[in-house]
Amino acid sequence: MSEYVVELKNATKRFPGVVALNHMQLAVKPGEILGLIGENGAGKSTLIKVLTGVYQPDEGEIYVNGERKVFHNPNESAAAGIACVYQELNIEKLLSVTDNIFINKWIHKGMLLDYPAMHKKAKEVMLSLGQDIDPTKAAGTFGMGIQQMIEIAKAVLIDAKMIIMDEPTSSLGEKEVEQLMKTCRELKARGIGIVFVSHKLEELFELCDRVTVIRDGEYIDTRPIGQWTNDSLITAMVGRTLENQFPKEFGVKGDCFLKVEGLTVGGVLNNVSFEAYSGQILGLSGLVGAGRTETVRAIFGADPLDGGKIFVKGKEVKFKTPKQAIDAGIALLTEDRKGSGLVLAQTIRTNLILSSFKQHSTGMFLDEEKIEKSGQAHIETLRIKTPSIYEIVGQLSGGNQQKVVIGKWLNAEAEIYIFDEPTRGIDVGAKVEVYNVMNDLVKNGKCVIMISSEMPEILGMSDRVIVMRGGSVMAEVDRNSRHFNQEDLMKAAWGGSLDE
Repeated sequence: MSEYVVELKNATKRFPGVVALNHMQLAVKPGEILGLIGENGAGKSTLIKVLTGVYQPDEGEIYVNGERKVFHNPNESAAAGIACVYQELNIEKLLSVTDNIFINKWIHKGMLLDYPAMHKKAKEVMLSLGQDIDPTKAAGTFGMGIQQMIEIAKAVLIDAKMIIMDEPTSSLGEKEVEQLMKTCRELKARGIGIVFVSHKLEELFELCDRVTVIRDGEYIDTRPIGQWTNDSLITAMVGRTLENQFPKEFGVKGDCFLKVEGLTVGGVLNNVSFEAYSGQILGLSGLVGAGRTETVRAIFGADPLDGGKIFVKGKEVKFKTPKQAIDAGIALLTEDRKGSGLVLAQTIRTNLILSSFKQHSTGMFLDEEKIEKSGQAHIETLRIKTPSIYEIVGQLSGGNQQKVVIGKWLNAEAEIYIFDEPTRGIDVGAKVEVYNVMNDLVKNGKCVIMISSEMPEILGMSDRVIVMRGGSVMAEVDRNSRHFNQEDLMKAAWGGSLDE
């Protein structure tokens, strides 16, 4: 009997112009939580797709409980006991929880589906995952945490021997993360092996038994969690030391580029006021649901205001559409890069000019030479890992997609850059590159507003911080203030007052 529930040996996968995996190794024990970490573009997504039968390796073998397997499709991988909960959840929101859990695994009673039996089983499985919900309700009526548990329930239903969790906490709130961690430990206690893919080092140290590091499509190392430190993980992952995780550089505070007064949206925003200056990064902090994203969407003309005023460089503006905001020099890098930041079916080249046709045109025609030149410059500056500028964006890793979004807005030559969760789901190396883009912007006299749920990021990169709660501003803290620390900012986020 093998020591491992699933083992990948010497897997190589090639695509035109790219070796995505090169003699990759992975081994998961029963009842073990194995962390998997690597930079964006390191090969994690390809590795997952090989294990789940989406891709077939050009070389190498997969073993399940010591028996060699060849997966021609995902159904064969699932039948062998390998399941995956993807970062982008595969939930049919209009269907019931039961329908989602039993898709392609229906229980029949004669010629008909046995819904009473399926509802009962769905209820039992969800209860075993700590969720007492009505399985007859549509899955879309529940939050992201419950939807993720529905995905895990699918894996439990097929009696999975190993579950891969791909960035499972990237869209969850604090309490949902706690529930997920508890569920992982319960699955471990049942003898199920878990591959936990995360860019958040603190999660790996809290949850994992061992951690495997991969880099540039190659296996680097696997060690028990006690033999890793933050620094050694980062060094193994990026192949270099990151002397400063938050390489803050200071611009020169200039004029007020953006001023909002009394922004109000019924039930969402309540009298929100603040100022943002050129040469500075203004951080918007707060817990999930604080109203940060709603604030910048209202500023950008994406959502209508019930009241309040917006001033750009001292002039009052009334944006009815995002195009008007773009024309006024505002760029919004949305949290949902796939849904509203990119056209995934198009090339890098096309995506990079989506917000800047005017800047890349000569008369009525696009300037192909200028598009090519600026595109290559952004690929080099942002270190976008791609075979060419004509690669389809949907084929890129999440971190590289994020860099394309940034490049798109850099092309727009805006004056005010709003970054909504700019480093969510990307690795520490790519994060530093995003921070350096922000540094360059403020040094060039631009105004940067950054929304982040990561308190170390807010403290590491902001010149000033606005703390929000329930659609209201709770505090404004300057970098030189004695309140510029995690404890006081969290106090404000929970509704406490800060007295100077």
